[in-house]
Amino acid sequence: MTHSSLAALRGEPSYVWRAGQERRLQMIARYARLEGARVLEAGGGVGMYASQIRRRYTPHVDCFDIELERSLEAREEVPNAIVAAAEHLPYRTGEFDTIISHEVLEHVNDDRAAAHEMVRVLKPGGRIVVFVPNRWYPFETHGHYWKGEYHFGNTPLINYLPTRYRDKLAPHVRAYTRRSLLALFEGTPGRLMHHERIYGGYDNIIARLGRPAKIMRDALYRLEGTLLDTYGLSHLLVIEKMQ
Repeated sequence: MTHSSLAALRGEPSYVWRAGQERRLQMIARYARLEGARVLEAGGGVGMYASQIRRRYTPHVDCFDIELERSLEAREEVPNAIVAAAEHLPYRTGEFDTIISHEVLEHVNDDRAAAHEMVRVLKPGGRIVVFVPNRWYPFETHGHYWKGEYHFGNTPLINYLPTRYRDKLAPHVRAYTRRSLLALFEGTPGRLMHHERIYGGYDNIIARLGRPAKIMRDALYRLEGTLLDTYGLSHLLVIEKMQ
């Protein structure tokens, strides 16, 4: 499978369901209500998480993406998949029990507006589960630009550069510190329930290298919840809307 022409602009959604996606779904289920809930996958791409939640937990699943083609593909499994922008959600205030934002905020035009919109359409007592890239992960996974040309793939150490230089190499995507991520929700009735940094599933590497790569992945998982999770791939953030 090759990357799409939207890779630089939108990132790549999950196209297949493997161990990494399953692990993240279990994290979502741990921190937010799914069973019988009204669930929104915000910026859902082709609806991979929405379809799994709809099959396993609840029929009341909505999904949106800004790209028409992706929304149409998602609609094959999630009938309520629509085209929408994260900064202007076409949903009523207080409509959803749970909202999932999986590696999306780094791509939207206005990440603070998108965060505020998710809180708006969340029911009081409901939760938002957010995954976004960690600034201190050693690789920028969304590629980079050099002399005006986009290069797809993992690039080491870009995110360790001062912001003004980092943003010249990766102007198409954000990476977050804990502080900058929490700042997106300032001024909303949302409160922090949980934050940690997590490592990836590394399914592609395991498929190529087998058991040694699996041992490496499992060792990284044991670092989660320690000081060494500073270098994890993604933030996992849980926000609850106050009553």
